[in-house]
Amino acid sequence: MEIYINARFLTQQITGVQRFAIEISKELRKMDAQVKFVSPVKVIHNDIASELGVIPIGSSTSHFWEQISLPRYLKRIGSPLLVNLCNTAPLYYSNKVVTIHDVAYKLFPENFSLPFRTYYNFLVPRILQSSRKIITVSNFSKREILKHYKIEENKVDVIYNAVSKEFTPSKKENYEKYILGVSSQSKHKNFDMLIKSFNKIKDKDLKLYIIGEKNRNLNNILTKEHKLNSDVIFTGRVSDQELAELYSNAVCFVFPSLYEGFGIPPLEAMACGCPIAVSNVASLPEVCRDAALYFDPLDMEDIAAKILKVVQNNDMKKTLIRKGFNQVKKYSWEKSANKLVINMKKLYKN
Repeated sequence: MEIYINARFLTQQITGVQRFAIEISKELRKMDAQVKFVSPVKVIHNDIASELGVIPIGSSTSHFWEQISLPRYLKRIGSPLLVNLCNTAPLYYSNKVVTIHDVAYKLFPENFSLPFRTYYNFLVPRILQSSRKIITVSNFSKREILKHYKIEENKVDVIYNAVSKEFTPSKKENYEKYILGVSSQSKHKNFDMLIKSFNKIKDKDLKLYIIGEKNRNLNNILTKEHKLNSDVIFTGRVSDQELAELYSNAVCFVFPSLYEGFGIPPLEAMACGCPIAVSNVASLPEVCRDAALYFDPLDMEDIAAKILKVVQNNDMKKTLIRKGFNQVKKYSWEKSANKLVINMKKLYKN
């Protein structure tokens, strides 16, 4: 059973989508020498490419490589099964599996550029139809895909994300008292509401740390809420080791997102022994179950109240930490990779 993995993700910055692809790929590499990885020549994660034994092909990058160079190469070697892990795939190559993480571009078009929306609205329905199997990362995302596209339900299978091994408790004594958020450029991550909610908390010793770069949306909020400047701390991008330390020493992790196909950060926080408060929408109740305190992400009073509930109640913190450790054990990259292999073997039998 010879399978090829589209490793174009090695040319991209790591977000949740690329994290899924990288960790699944590492497990596949351990499990089966028949799995091969192909990528553009110019990768930015050379250590991972070396670990996977990547075969660089073509001279192009980006969409041209995926749509032209990759299928041309595969057809020359007998058209093996191609597994795509990051939302896109070559359109004119039929022996393929595609992973669609969510359909956020459908629900929040204002968060995406016109070229991006145009490309995805053209490409996704066509690759869904032409793929032999569709993978997604939660039952919520499966329902979303079936809602927006005419796809047979049994064609879509769920393979969960998990937590990378770097995320373990790392307690330190020298941290100030802070709650933690992990931000991105997208408005549906809802960090403007978190900052407004934080402003309602009357605790002079409490800080808000936000991981990730400032963006226009957050800068606008900070301008309006100028008195928060000394209490809201943007760390910029951090390494996994630094992030694990920040999770471990926070009094609470808060995830106010309006839409998630899965949502890895709450699981990472659980794995580091951090109590979490998250939105009561999308995939988050499915992923976090009873290991989180839930709030309405559109209600700043509710967000502030739930944060304070965690910060001020030691018994609740201990309960959430214990339940978090138990919940995160339900997910593993090895189990997810095994499920993908089972799906691929079924395709070979057919």
